[in-house]
Amino acid sequence: MDTSYEPKDLESSAQAYWDEHHTFEAKEDLNTEKFYCLSMLPYPSGELHMGHVRNYTIGDVISRYQRMLGKNVLQPMSWDAFGLPAENAALQHKLAPSSWTRHNIADMSSQLKKLGFAIDWKREYATCDPEYYQWEQWLFIRMYKKGLAYQKEAEVNWDPVDLTVLANEQVVDGRGWRSGALVERRKIRQWFLKITDYADELLDNLELLTGWPEQVRTMQRNWIGRSEGVEIDFEIVNHREKLTVYTTRPDTLFGVTYVAIAPDHPLAQEAAKENATVMAFIEECRHLKVAEAEMATLQKKGVPTKFQVINPINDEHIPIWIGNYVLMEYGSGAVMAVPAHDERDFQFATYYQLPIRQVLKPYEGSWDFSENAFTAPGTVIDSAEFTGLNSADACLAISKRLAEKSCGRRKIHYRLRDWGISRQRYWGAPIPIIYCPHCGIVPVPEKDLPVVLPTDILLQNPGSPLAGIEDFINVQCPECGTQAKRETDTFDTFMESSWYYARDCCPNQSKAMLDDRAKYWTPVDQYIGGVEHAIMHLLYARFIHKVLRDENLLNSDEPFTRLLTQGMVLKDGSKMSKSKGNTVSPKEYIEKYGADTIRLFTLFASPPEQSLEWSDAGVEGAHRFIKRVWAYCQEVTEIIRTANENDPREFDWAQADDAVRSTRRQLHLILQQANFDMDRLQYNTVVSATMKMFNMLIEIKPSDTFTIALIREGVGKLLRLLSPITPHFTHHLWQQLGFGDNIANARWPRVNSKALKSESMTLVVQVNGKRRAEIAVPIDSESATIESIALNHEKVKESINGQTPKKIILVPGRLLNIVV
Repeated sequence: MDTSYEPKDLESSAQAYWDEHHTFEAKEDLNTEKFYCLSMLPYPSGELHMGHVRNYTIGDVISRYQRMLGKNVLQPMSWDAFGLPAENAALQHKLAPSSWTRHNIADMSSQLKKLGFAIDWKREYATCDPEYYQWEQWLFIRMYKKGLAYQKEAEVNWDPVDLTVLANEQVVDGRGWRSGALVERRKIRQWFLKITDYADELLDNLELLTGWPEQVRTMQRNWIGRSEGVEIDFEIVNHREKLTVYTTRPDTLFGVTYVAIAPDHPLAQEAAKENATVMAFIEECRHLKVAEAEMATLQKKGVPTKFQVINPINDEHIPIWIGNYVLMEYGSGAVMAVPAHDERDFQFATYYQLPIRQVLKPYEGSWDFSENAFTAPGTVIDSAEFTGLNSADACLAISKRLAEKSCGRRKIHYRLRDWGISRQRYWGAPIPIIYCPHCGIVPVPEKDLPVVLPTDILLQNPGSPLAGIEDFINVQCPECGTQAKRETDTFDTFMESSWYYARDCCPNQSKAMLDDRAKYWTPVDQYIGGVEHAIMHLLYARFIHKVLRDENLLNSDEPFTRLLTQGMVLKDGSKMSKSKGNTVSPKEYIEKYGADTIRLFTLFASPPEQSLEWSDAGVEGAHRFIKRVWAYCQEVTEIIRTANENDPREFDWAQADDAVRSTRRQLHLILQQANFDMDRLQYNTVVSATMKMFNMLIEIKPSDTFTIALIREGVGKLLRLLSPITPHFTHHLWQQLGFGDNIANARWPRVNSKALKSESMTLVVQVNGKRRAEIAVPIDSESATIESIALNHEKVKESINGQTPKKIILVPGRLLNIVV
């Protein structure tokens, strides 16, 4: 028998066995507890990187462990196939995005399979499959008919060279990341989903997600941004319109010294007609990003207008400024400014030398208003009859007064905005809308779905070619038969990733979006992915899940019960990237060391939620450990096989000697800690436990029935502990040693409570408070027995030197102190 460790042959053999025996194909079983484990679907870039390896290895360990606990486990795979990178690559390589994507999926599937993941590959699909996005289009139409999807003009980042909307992340220093052109703020018609209709539930249900990191829940809570405040109407002097602002601090209303409006507010446009300075400022603002998050770090700039408003609480005339930090899309496009009690307003007022009027003072102490704004609640001052109230009482009283004057009303406000899903891209799922000159907006009839994206397209220039494809764009109106046009925008790719986890449960369902299999498997029990998805993907998936529930397609409120946000893989202290030249190819390392070694290293090097520093020495160390376990198992193969064949029963360990029972107890103590760490997903300490267990096993000499039984038991537990982490070589050893055919179907090792019981205990013996000896005594010894054993210990005798003890103090289970 060849006893050398050859990972390439072993791993391909194990994978072939799993395929042949359909080991990881999941089927619904109402009599078995289900466990759905899912790592975020990958984008098919073409090459696996170590981030992929770590992410999917963590998910695989969870899946295999839960399977060994006896649960019915699903771990599927699908591909997030649409998106701009495919268009860029297609332009560069002169390929159709479809061809490039399909080729990459084939390559990456092959690479993932070499890592031995316990994935049900029969469920594999790509989100660019018409069979998938057909149901996305179907859901959009359902939402449109229910009023949850609508179209409106919206301000976006527009690249005038690439002729497309850019996400905020694609705007660098005011320019398009690809074209380098100055980005414009432009209003175009966009499709939106009314995520705000679910804002309260999205917020409230965060309290139920106790299996999520608190950081992620806080980020979503802040993004939704529910606040209670007051909407206040300010009359514009000598103007028929009013300005409406929202504030959570009506207690500071007497401190308003200016009102700021957005550059594209109608009043700003009106001011620009008569003022070249205002017009130039508005033009400058057209090249800023439009996200609220950007406004926080933006240098605050503004320009005054000729307009004034009247403060409804004291009839004071207040100037209107145009501010680059005010967004038309948020609220009414106007904010009241209280420089003394808002830090942003303070910076703006200080820069432009505007009045700073204090109307609150701290409950205790004083405040230097020349340095900073006082933003905390306080006691109201210089505010007419409201002076002397605390902030909370003043908010209520001033709100009531505004309501009495019909110029204010209490309102709940959300930072969350409806989800804009239109993209002026080619490589995406077509939005199923037809524009008829007579009927207007007409959804594509369900019988005509999917609206298939043409895939035989060689891109010549940036931007979408769909508007120029006659066969695609020209269509008859389904209502009146008139010649009409299709929508040429495609869905935001977050649409595909917001419901794939449910389709993974029934990917072969051709008659409906989902079926009862989705109700069986969802919610996902464990979801794994990067914290960078905390807002967009995870929030959108929660929203769509609730929509699917309301369509009676799902029967749960949340998509993901537990969430693990794994850390990054670093090299030389930095995130791996091609531009830094510090990437590591999984393919090369798997070829050299085998997949088990790479899996073992990535799990041992760091806890899953922390960043991992790549180390070639660490990889070598992991490989050495596997080879040592392999070599040891070759040495003990015959005695374990014989033990398994002849006498696999439980032994009467009480008949074993003290050394064997003590070693067995230590093995079970290590197993107890490892099991605790497996449940906490602390795989680095689980690997450490296997190393401790192995080091104990190699010290046991197979000299009698009990030592052989101990080796057999210990190796059996060691292999099962390692199996989710290093599945290939443990699969082979499990068969070789005669434990069974498929370790993936074995039960997880359990701690034997009897083995943990100790028949003796060790006590420290002190003489006059100084440690002199250690003694081992039976666990149920009486005080007199313990004292006798201690007094007869040679070192204790030397310390006492014949003196009669004055007092003997016993601390049960710990120590004995002899006072002489």
